[in-house]
Amino acid sequence: MTPDVLLFLTLGVLVISFLYSSVGHAGASGYIAVMALFSLAPAVIKPTALMLNILVASLASYQFWRAGHFSWRLFWPFGVVAIPMAFLGGYLNLPTQLFKILVGLVLLASAARFLIRPPEESEPQPPSKPVSLATGAGLGLLAGLTGTGGGIFLTPLVIFMHWAKTKTASAISAVFILGNSIAGLAGNISATKEIPALALPLAVAVLIGGSVGSYLGSWRFPHTAIKRLLAIVLSIAGFKLILT
Repeated sequence: MTPDVLLFLTLGVLVISFLYSSVGHAGASGYIAVMALFSLAPAVIKPTALMLNILVASLASYQFWRAGHFSWRLFWPFGVVAIPMAFLGGYLNLPTQLFKILVGLVLLASAARFLIRPPEESEPQPPSKPVSLATGAGLGLLAGLTGTGGGIFLTPLVIFMHWAKTKTASAISAVFILGNSIAGLAGNISATKEIPALALPLAVAVLIGGSVGSYLGSWRFPHTAIKRLLAIVLSIAGFKLILT
């Protein structure tokens, strides 16, 4: 890879990490899209995206937790079943193109909803434990099937269902993504026994973008701004699923 190509790739990854981390996401779908545009091999794309996901999700988890937005009580029923289901989703070898198109359309519809009229903040009503467990299982499976951390599905669902306020939804999504991404990378490394060299310069970029984005999202941006940014993130992910 030539230096100028590496520079543009790094800048693209930096911008994605900023956008996604500001809403509590890590950016796997965005990183995959950027690396695919530069025609990188799938064997390089998957572990690199997972590594970057872990870095940004760690930053976002810390910033949103430090700002007091994380709720363990709300998070654990989603997370406890999501990781094994994400592993199962990644293990399954299904013809997923139609599935990805349908999910992509759902994400685009969610993005349009946030852009046209973001849901009003109201007093949250957390779901029952059976509902949380079932939701976590389903979203973990989706995460494995689509190769993402799953937060791209969890955040809009929590906001639309009024299970939590916007920043709490972002906080639990960050930790949700972190767990799923660690499990996915562990499985990949156990199979390939290697880490792509390209991951190092891109890691520096996401540490910069993720640090700034997660700080602004957790401390500075009002909830309306976060919903607008979330619409951009959902659009990127939706188009990525439909077009790849």
